[in-house]
Amino acid sequence: MLRISRSTPVMLVALGSLLAFSAAAQGPQKPAADAQPAGPPAAGAPTGGAPTGGDSTADNLPVLAVTSLEVVRTTHAPTLDIIVARGLTSTDGWSDATLLPLTHGSPSDGVLDLVLTADPPKAGGPGPAPIHAVFPLGQDHPYKAIRVRSATNVILMKSLPGFAEMKLIPWACGPCVGKLFVAKGAALPAGASAGDVVREEDLPVHTRLIRPNDGVGDMHANPNRLTVVIGEDGRIVDSSWE
Repeated sequence: MLRISRSTPVMLVALGSLLAFSAAAQGPQKPAADAQPAGPPAAGAPTGGAPTGGDSTADNLPVLAVTSLEVVRTTHAPTLDIIVARGLTSTDGWSDATLLPLTHGSPSDGVLDLVLTADPPKAGGPGPAPIHAVFPLGQDHPYKAIRVRSATNVILMKSLPGFAEMKLIPWACGPCVGKLFVAKGAALPAGASAGDVVREEDLPVHTRLIRPNDGVGDMHANPNRLTVVIGEDGRIVDSSWE
């Protein structure tokens, strides 16, 4: 049986006073940043994928290429359109693929513009590597077409729902080391076979070519940029995704 001594009320009063003093010393507490739930999206607005502010997109970059675009329409009410974009990254190790909207509100041409992005790795391995992102649209959205962009290309779908695909060269330039480089529009060197050369037009858009006498004016890393170093003999001595 619990026994209460005469000193118990005094101890309780003292303890209560101590707690009240401690709370006052700490000052008023700030409410949590997420204490208020976000309101529902506007009717027809995109409902997925896009960060809305802060530095959440600080490391988010467009992927190398978008390879397909699919819009799936649900068969049960409420009817919703779901966008699925697939693409390629320059190396493996990219994560958190997201479709970020460029469009705000209802565009005059009815096209929803999106960019397929992801977080690049600190050090990627071999590539290219596949990646995909999903983006649901709100009910009764106003869009008549969907356009998805990447760092190097774009796919436009003018009929919803539907599927569109783009065939791309793999762009794996590891095997190109040791081969002769042929500038855009130049003829095949005498005695060289097609399998022993790399044509400039077959390399990814924005490839950085460094010839023996070229300076380098930009050392900012770009994981979507392929750097090709050409030796004195016209052969590729090194290639890498930054």
